[in-house]
Amino acid sequence: MVHKGFWGKLPKPIIGLSPMDGITDASFRHILAKHGKPDVMYTEFVNVEGLARGAVKMLNHFIFEKSEHPIVAQIYGNEIESFYKVALMACHLGFDGIDINMGCPANKVARRNSGAGLIRVPNHAQKIIRMVKKAVQDWSEGITLEEADLRPKNILALRKMSPRAGARKKLPVSVKTRTGIDAIIAEEWVKVLLEEEPAVIAMHGRTLKQMYTGDANWEVLGKVAKIVKKTKTLFLGNGDVKTLEEAKQRIETYGTDGVLIGRATCGNPWFFKNHIPTPHERAKVAIEHCRYYEKVVGGTAFYSLRSHLGWYIKGFDGAKDLRIRLMLSNSTEEVERIFNDFFKNNKI
Repeated sequence: MVHKGFWGKLPKPIIGLSPMDGITDASFRHILAKHGKPDVMYTEFVNVEGLARGAVKMLNHFIFEKSEHPIVAQIYGNEIESFYKVALMACHLGFDGIDINMGCPANKVARRNSGAGLIRVPNHAQKIIRMVKKAVQDWSEGITLEEADLRPKNILALRKMSPRAGARKKLPVSVKTRTGIDAIIAEEWVKVLLEEEPAVIAMHGRTLKQMYTGDANWEVLGKVAKIVKKTKTLFLGNGDVKTLEEAKQRIETYGTDGVLIGRATCGNPWFFKNHIPTPHERAKVAIEHCRYYEKVVGGTAFYSLRSHLGWYIKGFDGAKDLRIRLMLSNSTEEVERIFNDFFKNNKI
């Protein structure tokens, strides 16, 4: 039986934020929720083996705030028992759903038969879905973190993050994947996934081998949508959607229940409300993004914000010199000073 949870309550078409490693962290989602909220958000993917073994710093990827609901925790890996434990952690923290990453094409991930590598091992992929479903069922029936044999330091960190456990509700389980490994097998692959009745299947229109090169194959996604439409599972397309209007056209043309938007949101948190910001608005929100990161995520890795800063100034007149300075910045105060100098010198 398909348990849709919050997914079944979202108005269609669904236009959501796609999970992106190193991008959709707590600071990015905070900014999006404030300036142009999508219908649903995902976290960055989190490795189940590392977290299950006690790498509590990885819980930073699970930081979120109320304004982000509905929000889905995305997890990846290969070990079935670790999926079970981390799914319980997500339940405790109060997420709205859990998504299994079967689409990451990075070699270090896929070669271990995790991420998109799970397409190679369909039986194992099915076992993972079943185990995550068991975890959310056990949570809804009252299992404790201690009974689930989580490491004591994990339990301590989880209760520090969320002293009051999330409601004992059964979370919907979804899958995000690709059209194949080195050849397109999307129609056969989606039938394998549908046997486990996930709430949602989101599919990126490229194979693992393509990575992010070439064009996303929406004709294939349209064929998959027809298969999924015969079931209770929802289907979302993903790949190369650059505008809100284009998202709506893809949904109508290819018959999906919605789309997930990825790279088009980088430096553009106004995407989902179709607002075109001024250079001053871009700078203001870029600074706000940096400030929130330092406050909540941690300022020690400020360099991770430099890509975001580059995206915020895309299209600026005279952006070359500005970009060079921003790529060397190490604090919010420095970023603010650089923008002030830029606007003053260019009389914008």
